[in-house]
Amino acid sequence: MFLKFNRHTEKIIDMKKTLLAVILAITLYSSGVSQTNKYWTGGSETIFSFANIDDNGSTSGNVMRFAPFLNIQEMYNIDMGKSFGVYTGVFVRNVGFIYDNYKDLQTGDIVKKKFRSYNIGVPFGLKIGKMEKFFIYAGYDLAYAFNYKEKTFQNDRKDKLVSWFGNRVNAFQHGFVVGIQFPYGMNIKFKYYLSNFHNQDYMETIDQVDYYPYKGLNANVWYISLNFNLFKNNELYITEE
Repeated sequence: MFLKFNRHTEKIIDMKKTLLAVILAITLYSSGVSQTNKYWTGGSETIFSFANIDDNGSTSGNVMRFAPFLNIQEMYNIDMGKSFGVYTGVFVRNVGFIYDNYKDLQTGDIVKKKFRSYNIGVPFGLKIGKMEKFFIYAGYDLAYAFNYKEKTFQNDRKDKLVSWFGNRVNAFQHGFVVGIQFPYGMNIKFKYYLSNFHNQDYMETIDQVDYYPYKGLNANVWYISLNFNLFKNNELYITEE
């Protein structure tokens, strides 16, 4: 099992259930509000990511990772008046981190690693402010990691590993989001992943020896991103008015 149930996990699950129940209730309520405005927005995201790392007691070696590609999103917005709304939708994101001091548990060597996964997921959130101009938003994202890449740098050598629908990472990633939407579509977002990036129980056999490459590697990715939601109902936000 990827998820170990404890009090902390139970609190997270309770928070998710509460948030989803609130959003569902608001969505149902919105169907009876005459001023409800429903529409789609779409755009890209440029991610600057880090990770909170505890690698068997070591916490150093975290480096910023820049990911402008491939991060796309389509959001379904339900605005109840001019000051409040909810959103959901679908996204694909390139999420990961760079670790300079990774210790290979097989060889004992210290190497540089770049980890990333492509995730497809669903967001749930609330928006408060002026819906057509400036607002803050907060919510929860649930995603599935369908593609994984790992690069190893040692001296002048670079090795690359790619896996589709594998189990080197925890398949389901989740976290909370807060952000600020500015006029004309640009916004700034902060996201923190509550789930550990790697599956510490992943095992591979090398020379008939069982090997756990991510044992003790606890890494919670977090990032700041620039988002460009420039479209509203397939038309640009920016108008002469």
